[in-house]
Amino acid sequence: MTTRKIFLNESEKPTHWYNIVADMPNKPQPPLNPKTKQPVGPEDLAPIFPMGLIQQEVSADKYIEIPDQVQDIYDIWRPSPLYRARGLEKLLDAPVKIYYKYEGVSPSGSHKPNTAVAQAYYNKQEGVKKIITETGAGQWGTALAFACAQFDLKCEVYMVRISYDQKPYRKIMMNTFGADVYPSPSDRTQAGRNILKEDPESNGSLGIAISEAIEMAVQEEANRYSLGSVLNHVLLHQTVIGQEAEKQLEMAGDYPDIIIAPLGGGSNFAGISFPFIGKNITEGKKTRCIAVEPASCPKLTQGEFLYDFGDTAGYTPLLPMYTLGHNFRPAAIHAGGLRYHGASVLCSQLLKDNLIEAVAMQQLECFHAGIQFARSEGIIAAPEATHAVAQVIREAEQAKKEGTQKTILFNMCGHGFVDMKAYEDYFAGVLSDHTFTENDLKSALGEIRELQP
Repeated sequence: MTTRKIFLNESEKPTHWYNIVADMPNKPQPPLNPKTKQPVGPEDLAPIFPMGLIQQEVSADKYIEIPDQVQDIYDIWRPSPLYRARGLEKLLDAPVKIYYKYEGVSPSGSHKPNTAVAQAYYNKQEGVKKIITETGAGQWGTALAFACAQFDLKCEVYMVRISYDQKPYRKIMMNTFGADVYPSPSDRTQAGRNILKEDPESNGSLGIAISEAIEMAVQEEANRYSLGSVLNHVLLHQTVIGQEAEKQLEMAGDYPDIIIAPLGGGSNFAGISFPFIGKNITEGKKTRCIAVEPASCPKLTQGEFLYDFGDTAGYTPLLPMYTLGHNFRPAAIHAGGLRYHGASVLCSQLLKDNLIEAVAMQQLECFHAGIQFARSEGIIAAPEATHAVAQVIREAEQAKKEGTQKTILFNMCGHGFVDMKAYEDYFAGVLSDHTFTENDLKSALGEIRELQP
């Protein structure tokens, strides 16, 4: 097949989400109540999430049907196209075939609406009136604002301060879809006020913004909280990406040797890779699945597998994950969606079991890769997505060195059309790499030793 893009018919789109828990050789450890150190039950999560999502969070069913109303909204952009990166292949001149799933065609310009629409649906089904959330770079907040608009729900977003300042058009997109957006840390919550008292100039973090959103969500019965990554049900919803890609590659007569995606909390990586990891486990396939994180926030490559809070204030249950510590303050890189202290429980367990790989990348290498991709493929990637491109280039160079043919699939998880300030800073020489030191790790992790069961 010589075409550059492969589309699926609507009749071929996935009808169910794939739950990798059913196939994992070692099931994930349960979340714990931080006071009792006992597993949390559905009743513990009910003040935060609707029961439909709680049931998915703890489900071991291999497939969960996608509701018709969710499918109707998915139809706006799904199935998304799979592209053969012939321009990048020509530039790299290596023995590789490169494919990318382009999620930038969604209404918010990223993969995030795959779960945002599902979460809004289940909240609406249970009579919720307002959903409150956090956002890093703004992709998740934009997606949830769009999803809430589809179900006539109010939306309130706490946006990490550094991204609120760096990416004003993300805020405006959220406002356009109907959301109220506040910089985090804010003076609206006790969690935010505590941080501002300690550091009035705080750049914020996803952990802080999560704390603020949860604090506001539990104040009224008609409110619920929503998370854009990390949790099992969020990763579940994203598997439509990998399922579509599998069918599209079959149409092209290919199967990936390597799958690559950025990892902040885990939904991006899970969406493209989990269906293929399932085949590795159940059918003996040998696809390497590589999660790419920023070198300034390296929870998978330098963190430890421990029970930790998902937020800074300690409002969440304790989660078993690779973490840098919930009080870790990441550097102010432009890839705001990757600035999270921990990785999802599922991705963490898969890494612990050596079923996936992880690498850390510096932002200058990533932006250089993003420029190469834009000039060869015509798409300006979000800063998060450039991490995947940079690792693709590394793998192509390795294949060239070894003289081995490889087929690579990666997730082009979102466009960077409202992230141009990042590219401006790159061209101006303002950006720099960030060194993560052993002292950073020790200070952040030292505080959570006492949390272990």
